[in-house]
Amino acid sequence: MKKPIISVIMSVRNSEDTIRNSIESILNQSYKNFEFIIVNDFSTDNSLAIIDKYDDPRIITINNEKNIGLAASLNKALKVCKGEYIARMDHDDIAYNNRLEKQLNYLESNPKIG
Repeated sequence: MKKPIISVIMSVRNSEDTIRNSIESILNQSYKNFEFIIVNDFSTDNSLAIIDKYDDPRIITINNEKNIGLAASLNKALKVCKGEYIARMDHDDIAYNNRLEKQLNYLESNPKIG
């Protein structure tokens, strides 16, 4: 896989009811050159089992050994990102299938935007 342009980061904590739709909304993006870093923040439900069912090389899973919270989990994800751009996703978000493409096109067309 070539170096991703976008790193999508998401922290998950006990979200078995919403995580499938959230993951699939990212995996089904029209823009494909991204990595998807999912931090399992010590879920006690089936969240990790659901994440592990996805066989996609773009997914990188980090498992916290204890609950450290959203900010610390996202910071762990940021440490492994390879993309030029970071896209944030919450475990209960659903992204339009052209979200990453539209955001990347906008940022590339407007270099003064940070």
